[in-house]
Amino acid sequence: MMDIDQKWYVKYTYILAALILTVYAMIMAKTILLPLLFALFFSILLSPFCGWLERYKVPRILSSLAAILVGLMFLIGIGFFFYNQMAAFVRDADMFVERLEELIESLDVFLTTWFAFEGEINLDRIVSEIIDLIRENTATLTRRITGAASTITAVLLVPIYMYLILLFRDLIKTFILKAFGKGISSNEEKVKSIIIKVKTLVQRYIAGLLMVIAILAVLNSIMLIIIGVDHAIFFGVFAAMLNVIPFVGPIMGSILPILYSLITMDSLIYPVIILLGFYIIQLFESNLFTPTIVGSQVSMNALATLLLIFIGAQIWGLAGMILFIPIGAILKVICDEVESLNHFGYLLGRETGDKSEERSALAKKVRQLRTKAVKMRKKKKDNSN
Repeated sequence: MMDIDQKWYVKYTYILAALILTVYAMIMAKTILLPLLFALFFSILLSPFCGWLERYKVPRILSSLAAILVGLMFLIGIGFFFYNQMAAFVRDADMFVERLEELIESLDVFLTTWFAFEGEINLDRIVSEIIDLIRENTATLTRRITGAASTITAVLLVPIYMYLILLFRDLIKTFILKAFGKGISSNEEKVKSIIIKVKTLVQRYIAGLLMVIAILAVLNSIMLIIIGVDHAIFFGVFAAMLNVIPFVGPIMGSILPILYSLITMDSLIYPVIILLGFYIIQLFESNLFTPTIVGSQVSMNALATLLLIFIGAQIWGLAGMILFIPIGAILKVICDEVESLNHFGYLLGRETGDKSEERSALAKKVRQLRTKAVKMRKKKKDNSN
């Protein structure tokens, strides 16, 4: 008689129960896990800066604090930029409402002329309907505001967690070695290899992503300025920042400037030109910038990436869409290193013949030139020594 542990439905029940409990725990512990994961990733990114300071005899307490201050200054700069842009939006609110009223009147005339529409589209009526809707959903809005307050609290916890992770990073590394190495030298070497690979992956992925966002922000802003869109820099930076969400982010980032130009500009040709401009820039991003700068750090196939985005959105919302990509890449590194999990690493990764990393000859050429330049610099340095 087959042992009960070998029966497929018993294994299926265990796996399903484990998945349900894991997802439930992730949802319930959202306010703890989200700031902790963001702090962990940013700490890994800033750890080389701490190491550099410590080589010059700076105490770890001060080096960790200095790294946090650098990160906070960067975030404060971004926040100050968006605050100024939103203040400019408020100053243009009257013009925006007038233009919206003109468009509604034009739409009313069009519907009356071509479709014998006898009603009247009234902006004041639309506003009053929105106010009534808000009053009817006060309880829901209160819950949302409370959720936003808890989110702000979680954001404030991120620098505290970062400081503690940077301060006790050797302790955390030793704990991982003891927990998974179990005192066996071969296991400890494998765990060390995984730690190094995960650290390198996170650092290169986040740094590369920030570089791509900076390039896209410049290109988007220049394109919108040339077209003549108001608040072009804000729209350009906002669209570039949404690029952290693969597939979905670029579409979301282009919708806002297209709608704004549709309302504030005189011709329908402008939204079409903006859409075309974003499409061309996105082609450069997907075929040149990301393959060259970010490279194969997150070497997952498109199906796995898309599934991770939607699963992350269902569990943690927008934060999950951002976090689940590097989490999936880390899981792939672990699966590739652990022999019993190799099949899961294969499922997440690309096939050997998959050339999606080299989606354009230009990206391949740029990478080759960069490799040659690095080799020439190294050779010149060796000759000078």
